[in-house]
Amino acid sequence: MSATSTKSPFKRILSILFGSAFLASTSLGIVTMFQEGMRQPDRTAVSQAAVSQDLEAQAQGYESILEREPENPVVLQGLVETRLQMNDLEGAIAPMEKLVELNPEREDYKALLAQIKLQGTPPNPSESE
Repeated sequence: MSATSTKSPFKRILSILFGSAFLASTSLGIVTMFQEGMRQPDRTAVSQAAVSQDLEAQAQGYESILEREPENPVVLQGLVETRLQMNDLEGAIAPMEKLVELNPEREDYKALLAQIKLQGTPPNPSESE
């Protein structure tokens, strides 16, 4: 009987130690998971800023080519697409107008220009002055 009574406190201590270790490791995993979840928006903001910078650099590249070749339709189309991706509707109007001027038979260019002008119109007429 004395042998069972000495093992019982030992088993109890081991159970407490292993239980504590399990709870600590599980808690650490949960805390790490929440910290990673909190950092995710920061990564998204950084990636959006990087995309914005890439689009800005792309637009500047197209503009520098247009200084040498003002009627290059591929570069004009690239500039329009880049500015639309940047949500710069007013900046997309001038190169789109040039594309329409160079390609008067392209109805899709005319329709896109009309759509850009419609969406890019400021709600207050005093803003356009």
